Amino acid sequence: MDVHGRIREVLAETIREELAPEHQQLSTEDLIKALRQRGIIDDVMKELKFVTDVNEKERTSAPKPSTHFVDREPPVLKKTNIDPTRRYLYLQVLGGKAFLEHLQEPEPLPGQTCSTFTLCLHFRNQRFRSKPVPCACEPDFHDGFLLEVHKDSLGDGSKMVDATTMLSICDPVHMVLIRTDTFGETTLVASYFLEWRSVLAAENGVTNVAVELLGVGTESKVSVGVLNIRLEMYPQLKKMLSPEITNTQFALERQKTAEKERLFLVYAKQWWREYLQIRPTHNSRLVKIFAQ
Repeated sequence: MDVHGRIREVLAETIREELAPEHQQLSTEDLIKALRQRGIIDDVMKELKFVTDVNEKERTSAPKPSTHFVDREPPVLKKTNIDPTRRYLYLQVLGGKAFLEHLQEPEPLPGQTCSTFTLCLHFRNQRFRSKPVPCACEPDFHDGFLLEVHKDSLGDGSKMVDATTMLSICDPVHMVLIRTDTFGETTLVASYFLEWRSVLAAENGVTNVAVELLGVGTESKVSVGVLNIRLEMYPQLKKMLSPEITNTQFALERQKTAEKERLFLVYAKQWWREYLQIRPTHNSRLVKIFAQ
């Protein structure tokens, strides 16, 4: 189902029919009523299922279950409703490219066991995992993740956060790419912290980003591949921020981090100086200090 397309068509038709003659404001209720009359909402609810792992509550005491889009409902999963009064970030992975290490790998035959990529996400105490896809130069990642954005403290979790409040939430989306070989052994391929707040200043509340993943360990400066990602806010923000505001916020955060690192380095050097002054024998002791 092209859910977005059908909803946009109905809303455009409703606005043309009902708004033109009287030039009155259409409320949210009017638009919802129009969608209900045309059976769109019923169709969507039949097709779309939001699910969470049944064992989630046994493993953790998190107040809200993680939500995730799936194609069909597996037996171990159960439905969970999303809250229309909360703010969500919809993160879509639209595919990968330039995974050159797998350039020569042949296309897997149907039913053939092959190495797979799995993308894991972590955001504000919520965890997600994509469907495994065969390793390839252009892995066929097509997954959507519904990330809940809220302030957990002092009861603010029940409020619909606005763009200004979200700009102060500096938690990134942690993305981890894992490769599973034909024997079931897993390997960490890449780890990336995604700055999602650029969507707060994006036109229409939608932005596309190309994320370059770097390797780990000795290959931490080597590119592993690129993921194409689309970010969208639900419900759509009434008032977007300007790019100047978001860029200023990011610059201030980088400046603050750099200042913390500088002060720690100054502290470490002072500590070492005082350590050497305690007694002459400290000059020859095998004590080293390292600060980054």
